[in-house]
Amino acid sequence: MNSHAKELVAEAELVLREIAGIIKRRGRDILIDYPVTPPQFSALLALRKLKNPTMTQLCEYLSLASSTVTDLVDRMERNEMVERIRDAEDRRIIRLKITKQGLKVVEAVVEQRRIYLTEVFEDIDGETLQDLLRLLTLLRGKMQQHQEKLKESETN
Repeated sequence: MNSHAKELVAEAELVLREIAGIIKRRGRDILIDYPVTPPQFSALLALRKLKNPTMTQLCEYLSLASSTVTDLVDRMERNEMVERIRDAEDRRIIRLKITKQGLKVVEAVVEQRRIYLTEVFEDIDGETLQDLLRLLTLLRGKMQQHQEKLKESETN
């Protein structure tokens, strides 16, 4: 990679980090109106995506220690956003399930995020937005491929 390309990569990393920071701060502002903390919201999103994972699977997905995730799940269970259920095939396994109330919170917060982004993109034309989405999708795909290669090299 030549020096110009390295400079572009450095600039892209900075822009992505700044965007992530802005989204994170805005996300925290949105969560103020809901009975959930940012880590709990991350866990709810993971539970929605993973479809009834075990505690170990949730810990791995969130890259958090078991004790931290146990505390999160305990608090969310008390707030009726998550429930622990026994696995139908192996009763020794406990799975985590997002409740209807937990889903309502996720959907409401995600909708607020979409409203925020709609306001941000308000004066950007549709073609530019399509280009942005195409490039972001390309970036996500490349990052996922890279992660898979790393996983493969770790197992070999």
